[in-house]
Amino acid sequence: MTKRVAVAGFLHETNTFAPSPATFAHFEEGGGHIPLSRGSEVLSRSKGVNIGVAGAAGFAEAAGWELVPLLWAVAIPSAHVEKDAFEQILGDLIERLKAAGPLDGLYIDLHGAMVCEHLNDGEGEILARLRAALGPDVPIAASLDLHGNTTRKMVEASDVMVAYRTYPHVDMAETGYRTAVQLEALMSRGKPFKKAFRQLPFLIPIPWQCTDIEPAKSLYADLAELEAGKVFSASFLMGFPAADFADCCPSVLVYADDEATAAAAADGFVSAVLEKEADFNGEAHEPDACVALAQTLSRSAEKPVVIADTQDNPGAGGDSNTAGILRALVKADAQKAAIGLMVDPQAAQKAHDAGEGADVTLTLGGKSGVAGDEPFTATFTVEKLSDGEFTATGPFFGASHMSLGLSACLKIGGVRVVFASRKVQLADQSMYRFVGIEPTEQAILVNKSSVHFRADFTPIAETILVCKSPGPMALLASDLPFENLKDGIRMSPCGPAFRAPVPLAAG
Repeated sequence: MTKRVAVAGFLHETNTFAPSPATFAHFEEGGGHIPLSRGSEVLSRSKGVNIGVAGAAGFAEAAGWELVPLLWAVAIPSAHVEKDAFEQILGDLIERLKAAGPLDGLYIDLHGAMVCEHLNDGEGEILARLRAALGPDVPIAASLDLHGNTTRKMVEASDVMVAYRTYPHVDMAETGYRTAVQLEALMSRGKPFKKAFRQLPFLIPIPWQCTDIEPAKSLYADLAELEAGKVFSASFLMGFPAADFADCCPSVLVYADDEATAAAAADGFVSAVLEKEADFNGEAHEPDACVALAQTLSRSAEKPVVIADTQDNPGAGGDSNTAGILRALVKADAQKAAIGLMVDPQAAQKAHDAGEGADVTLTLGGKSGVAGDEPFTATFTVEKLSDGEFTATGPFFGASHMSLGLSACLKIGGVRVVFASRKVQLADQSMYRFVGIEPTEQAILVNKSSVHFRADFTPIAETILVCKSPGPMALLASDLPFENLKDGIRMSPCGPAFRAPVPLAAG
């Protein structure tokens, strides 16, 4: 008998310390993937794109499901999702679900780290309202980002949640497929899985969550092996360590046929992670030292030295507009260097108004409110202009169409800067090429990204350095003014513990 399954998505990764909120307009734009889509648009626009709903649709086609596409929305990571945006999108989704008719199951693509102006647990609220609309018997399966901050409410309102296993997230579509496999099993067996949910006691800095390096590489290999036995699904979510609420932490999810199997697998994996806690620390450099090291390494390198400007990563809530690393490059008279993306609509407009070959004086940076993010004023030469329309070519964005608005390549000394009008993290070589920069021919590349760029840049990189230039996405959680974490959670691997503020006595 054909199974009738609804598919949807509502994703946002929230940095509660970031300068800019997520508005409805940001969800309409789509954050580098696909724009806000309804009904049949969800399937037509996502086909061939590296997102969860595309993978789920691929399994559905092979399994002969009748799909009922509802809505899919994502905004680029930022500060809190505005209340009006959340309620408008979720309200639309619930109305479409109620109008869908009888269903055998629901697949939803979520992130796992959404915080809204009016509530901390965005996904918990989404899943709870979906459950209320569907009733208790229709299984709900959700795919999650590896950076999700999983909550008990999320676990209880869903039947299975399956997280990415790669960072860079080259397996987003694959995870959607794996989630659909679990949903098929739930619909066929007619009874729920048993669940085990564990939270870990330390925060992991974003750059050291990369699954191409240790210790995450080995841990995720071990995680996959768990599913070779009695475990149906196992996920390790390393968390998004810039959300100021109690459930900001890594977590483990295990689903099995019996509680004992699920619990034993979850506890065993938690122990394995704790044994490797110290290995989640890495090396980062201040801007001047990072540029000096890159220049030294590039003299004997055959490929570019790549620098991650991790604290201004727009994929983690930054606005991609701080100028600390640019100042360091200019100060050091760096040659054959390129940096992207600097997101500054006014600078891009000024470049277009001046025209190619003209000189323009710009003041960049100094807008984030972060200590050390000082304005940088200099005169640049406009080398190339673009309308910002192109198609990504690398494995992370997976053939997504990019629409960055007015864009330009500007040059100062031996440094070229890619300017754009819309925010997206630089995780694809095409983000240099669309303004005439060939990344493989540069001595130094500075990417405003933490890890996702590695999917497309590791093959062309001599080495990769992490730079701690001032920006909204602090490398270490201890550099952020947290107030609401769990008391005692370690702010970094083997680092100091967070102590909850003691309320002042009345009177």
